[in-house]
Amino acid sequence: MLNLLFRFGTPMLAIGCLVMICLILAGQPWSLALLLESGGAQEFKIVFLSIILEAFPFILLGVIFSALLQVFVTDEMIQKLTPKHHIVGILFGALLGLVFPLCECGMIPVVRRLIRKGMPAYIGIVYLLAGPIINPIVFTSTYAAFRAEPQMAYDRIIIAFIVAIVIGLLLHRFMKGNPLKETAVKHEHIHHHHDHPEIHESVKPSWGSRLSATLGHASDEFFDMGKYLIFGALLTAVIQSFIDRQAFESVANQPVLSYFFMMGLAFLLSICSTSDAFIAASFGGMFDRGPLLAFLVFGPMIDLKNLLMMLSAFRTRIVLSIAVMTFTLVLISVWLLEVIR
Repeated sequence: MLNLLFRFGTPMLAIGCLVMICLILAGQPWSLALLLESGGAQEFKIVFLSIILEAFPFILLGVIFSALLQVFVTDEMIQKLTPKHHIVGILFGALLGLVFPLCECGMIPVVRRLIRKGMPAYIGIVYLLAGPIINPIVFTSTYAAFRAEPQMAYDRIIIAFIVAIVIGLLLHRFMKGNPLKETAVKHEHIHHHHDHPEIHESVKPSWGSRLSATLGHASDEFFDMGKYLIFGALLTAVIQSFIDRQAFESVANQPVLSYFFMMGLAFLLSICSTSDAFIAASFGGMFDRGPLLAFLVFGPMIDLKNLLMMLSAFRTRIVLSIAVMTFTLVLISVWLLEVIR
């Protein structure tokens, strides 16, 4: 049922969203834009377009990097660079974001490509979880957003590092087999041999053929990931536009409920990790630092649009297991940090 939803429902919704974007931008009085003039609908337009415009550059960066990996990096190179010992490999995956600082919007095609190239799946997933937080761009934005409390930037990285390491150890111990979907692997195998054939080692490829192959892989990855982003952005905009901000104050006074609420809000809003710190800082007058920290850590690891894109690449059972483990570990880690302090 889920496969049918993603196969037919998501592309249709994506097409509908693209049509809606065109109508909004065109501003035709007879178009759908005429129906979007109420206060909530105006906010919906702003939120929907802002999510799309904010996330698309990062997806584009991710798919270009993924295509470069496919064309220029061999399986042997990936296997040689990846540490053999699982603990060293997990640490390597957790810190890989310092070298490749990608937002969560563009990481899934990169991680999927790395796993297909020979990187152990548990290391790739650790990078997928830790990379959106443990990178210099996100640290800088968090530090800037919380100038009055810069410790938030350090705590965010520390908790993300701990959570990613623990999940990596659990995946290494219990995950069996390839977590990628078989249909995606088969599709790529056929795609490689027909649309963009792989370049054999015995034949030295020209720069023109490499550029053509890179652009071909990047375009396929972009449309594959983009439709899930559009679907997630649509749901996120609907939720964000019709939630009354004043309702947050009644939840902020509940010590336990405030954690669940802010983590759920981070999941629904699906804001890129490069800018979510400024959203969290805007709630600083209502929520304590614990719920805000949970918002900052859980959102970049697991959010609505990211979950949809993960489901397109990984097996459903693996994705749900990762989501549950991430939620539980983030909640426990943030709570323990607040108790210690």
